[in-house]
Amino acid sequence: MRQVHVITHPLVQHKLTLMRKKDASTSTFRRLLNELSMLMAYEVTRDMPTQPIEIETPLEPMTGSVIDGKKLVLASILRAGTGILDGMLTVVPGARVGHIGLYRDPATLQAVEYYFKMPDLMQERDVIVVDPMLATGHSAVAAIARVKTLQPRSIKFLCLLAAPEGVAALHAAHPDVPLFTAAIDRELNDHGYILPGLGDAGDRIFGTQ
Repeated sequence: MRQVHVITHPLVQHKLTLMRKKDASTSTFRRLLNELSMLMAYEVTRDMPTQPIEIETPLEPMTGSVIDGKKLVLASILRAGTGILDGMLTVVPGARVGHIGLYRDPATLQAVEYYFKMPDLMQERDVIVVDPMLATGHSAVAAIARVKTLQPRSIKFLCLLAAPEGVAALHAAHPDVPLFTAAIDRELNDHGYILPGLGDAGDRIFGTQ
């Protein structure tokens, strides 16, 4: 699928492998996630629009290029999506942040919304929806559908890991939304967890295992 971008940079794969290890501590997992988020931010913002600006170097005037970080919204799917924010905000500190509260019904595995807060003037902004895991795809599909009601300029989805089932579900519901991920794993188990995966990302980020 042309809209699926797997980030295969060696540093990304190295840090992802260390995060997968079951004996990685909470602090180690958070640190690696922060570093990995920064690396992935470079890829997902590669085509961000720039504008010319006149500056003075120590030697002479010149025309340079800058991005308008305020036009970018990082939309975090709660709760695990917040673990990606710090790294991305290090790279694009001017970005605005939105939150989408969803939980997965344990019986149906469907996403249920309980919170939604976005910046204003969304029609002028580009949105990157972030969540560490794209498993069944239900949360991502629901979150993107909700963001689309605000008619932003563009939408992308960023995750650490994806399952083939989640990729297919996201593409079927939102074929116009590019997906950026560090890996597409083998499959989902009977409980909707990615295999081989890295466990429950939220539990590992917040130490609630």
